[in-house]
Amino acid sequence: MTYAQKIADIFQMTDTVWERHTNPWSFWTRYLSLPLLVLASWSRLWLGWGALIPITLVLFWIWINPRLFPKPESTQNWASKGVLGERVWLNQKQVPIPSHHQPVLAFTNTVNGVGFAIALWGLITLTLWPTLLGLSWVLLAKTWFLDRMVWLFEDMKDHPQYRDWLY
Repeated sequence: MTYAQKIADIFQMTDTVWERHTNPWSFWTRYLSLPLLVLASWSRLWLGWGALIPITLVLFWIWINPRLFPKPESTQNWASKGVLGERVWLNQKQVPIPSHHQPVLAFTNTVNGVGFAIALWGLITLTLWPTLLGLSWVLLAKTWFLDRMVWLFEDMKDHPQYRDWLY
């Protein structure tokens, strides 16, 4: 089981939850979660241990968000296709994905990891510039990754297992 699959399992991403998460409102409001988590973590400067409250609220938001929104009327948009691509990517052991996607996805995840490490260092040391640099780096890498997920889904949308996902 990959790291990404473990996260999906922790978040209990059932088929119904995935369908709801393809709603662009779910996608975009969840996209803002990392900046909120950074802000909540930074709040320890003012709140001390009380910062655990906003951190917990943001983590709860990350978990509940895909469940809050209804299944979208259409998945014919960039945000929905990004989510569908993530599902395809997570399912690659059962349905292999085209090999030309693997190097770029590995690279975007590596770039994301480096940005995350920089942001984490900034948060631990309460140093603003690495926190903001790392956050920006992660958001750019995540956007690039999601754009590749759209491309991956476009390449796989005619597979029998995925055909009904686009409507």
